[in-house]
Order: sequence, then structure tokens, then C-alpha cells
Amino acid sequence: MKQIFALLSGLIFGLGLIISGMANPAKVLNFLDVFGAWDPSLAFVMGGAIAVTAPGFALLFRKRKTPYFDKTFRVPTRNDLEPNLLAGAAIFGIGWGLGGFCPGPALTSVPMAAAGTLIFVPFMLAGMWAARHTPDMTSTSSPREGTAQ
Repeated sequence: MKQIFALLSGLIFGLGLIISGMANPAKVLNFLDVFGAWDPSLAFVMGGAIAVTAPGFALLFRKRKTPYFDKTFRVPTRNDLEPNLLAGAAIFGIGWGLGGFCPGPALTSVPMAAAGTLIFVPFMLAGMWAARHTPDMTSTSSPREGTAQ
């Protein structure tokens, strides 16, 4: 049952990306081009997502002690800004600005087989693989859970 709801959630997410235009890199790049052909419509998509999600999470956490398909809610507890987080956010933002894709819309766009997508997605997957299999040289603690040692 957990996998069925994960699949349905992914399908709804992908459909939302397609309907909102976030699977179209030209629309995303126009949103990021504030001094050129700026298209503010994605700001309304983000605002709509926040307007639906924030009350939904508040209601969910107030009504339930545990999620339906797990033992606990997995909510971030750290609130510090470390160099790895800032560097990763900068790399993500640069990639988003250059390619017009972030991971969700990129995967949603694969069936369209556009040349940009077919170049971006393999490099994105290679970057994800490298991030999981590269040792963290800045940390003195044990390796991250779920990574190769």
C-alpha cells in the first residue's frame, strides 16, 4: 500500500509540474531572467503550492502523531548553515539557472526527449551518484547513512 501511495503522489506531482509549466525549461529560464523577458507566472505556482502545503502540514501534524505508512514523521531538526549546505545550494541554483531544470521537472521532461533534457538528466544522475559516493572530507564524524564506504 505504501508503494501505491508513493506512485500516486509522484504521478500527481509530475502532473502538477506539467500543468504549471515547470517542466518547460524556457518558462523557468524566463522566470529567472528578471532583467529580460521575465515571466512571473511561476511565482504564482510557488505561492499556490505554499498556500496549499502550509495549512495541510499544520493540520496533519495537529491531527496525527505518526504518518500513515511510517513510525515517525521525518522532519529536519537542524537549523545551522554549514559550508556544504551553502555550496550545494549554490551548485543547485547555478545548474537550475543554466539548464532551466531542477530534478523533478527534468525527470518529468524525459518522455519529451528534447535534446536539452537528454543531456541534462544523465549529468544530473551522475552528479547524484558522485554526491553519494564521494567521501565527505570536511566532516570528522562517521560517513552519512546510506552512502558507500
